[in-house]
Amino acid sequence: MRDVTTAQPLDVQPSPLALLLLGREADPKSERGVECPGDLPSPSDPDLVERARAAKEKLGDKVFVLGHHYQRDEVIQFADVTGDSFKLARDAAARPEAEYIVFCGVHFMAESADILTSDDQKVVLPDLAAGCSMADMATAEQVAECWDVLTEAGVAEQVVPVSYMNSSADIKAFTGRHGGTICTSSNAKTALEWAFEQGEKVLFLPDQHLGRNTAVRDMGMTLEDCVLYNPHKPGGGLTTEELRAAKMILWRGHCSVHGRFSVESVNDVRARIPGVNVLVHPECKHEVVAAADYVGSTEYIIKALEAAPAGSKWAIGTELNLVRRLAERFAAEDKEIVFLDRTVCFCSTMNRIDLPHLVWTLESLAEGNLINRIEVAPETEKYAKLALERMLALA
Repeated sequence: MRDVTTAQPLDVQPSPLALLLLGREADPKSERGVECPGDLPSPSDPDLVERARAAKEKLGDKVFVLGHHYQRDEVIQFADVTGDSFKLARDAAARPEAEYIVFCGVHFMAESADILTSDDQKVVLPDLAAGCSMADMATAEQVAECWDVLTEAGVAEQVVPVSYMNSSADIKAFTGRHGGTICTSSNAKTALEWAFEQGEKVLFLPDQHLGRNTAVRDMGMTLEDCVLYNPHKPGGGLTTEELRAAKMILWRGHCSVHGRFSVESVNDVRARIPGVNVLVHPECKHEVVAAADYVGSTEYIIKALEAAPAGSKWAIGTELNLVRRLAERFAAEDKEIVFLDRTVCFCSTMNRIDLPHLVWTLESLAEGNLINRIEVAPETEKYAKLALERMLALA
């Protein structure tokens, strides 16, 4: 049996920007000014793996390490569980004996874990600069202003907010206060169906593509039923008439990873690999989703490849760390798995959490020093948890 990963490499070339995002160069203007309060081990330290293993062993059951699917392999190897953001937050809540929850993901994920775990548990993010560009595209102030716009247009009472899991605790709390629910990419249709039973319109935050794809592809709406609210324009760039006519009011946000895939990427891979199956995440643009053969969440993508027949060919439109890991995993089954785009597409903020940050975190905790704790304010937690519980009730 041929070695698929050798015969068919992922065929991606890191651009100068990608090298920058992966930490090989620095751009001070792009940093948020968040500094770690301690000294990180050198990334070239040959003992990093052993140091991480020793610190984790010393902590024992006191620590529970969560690893998001998009994390680097060097970090994933120390995760007690892997999964998407919501699965990991629930896994953390199911481990009340763990004093420390080390979340190898991004900030909003650690917030969700803090909301769902007990007050005695402490959630730690190895690098405080590991944020999410999509979550950052909707601030509490912007969303409050949007609600004022909807109120002035006379439609707020008809609107039910539905917020994607990839949002800040503040946005989840806004959703809870206004009678809405949270959704994941797996249950977005169920969440929207529930929302339309409560009201006539949905304000979908913050990913426009997941909202549009779910409404049009899964629920039979038209593109004309959807309008795009731009928080950087007066009134969101929409007229009162447009707001009154719309069913879906989509926030102008997107994932910087999935948003880069194009129809050209799909056409190119079909030309290069005859018979390839194109499988993409619903955070991709609507035209990319329409051109793909299969669409689904991260967990859907993994399960689809698990069930795929030997010898099948797949081009995957999602984060590159995961695609590479899946290509290696299924190589022995003669499944050819390639990245949809020719250009490297790591999630830059996920990649901030590397082995030096994880070693520093585990060693600090083992020494009794609590660092980088993520805490959600009680009032915010109250309403964010309400929105999350509404989602859980839909399952």
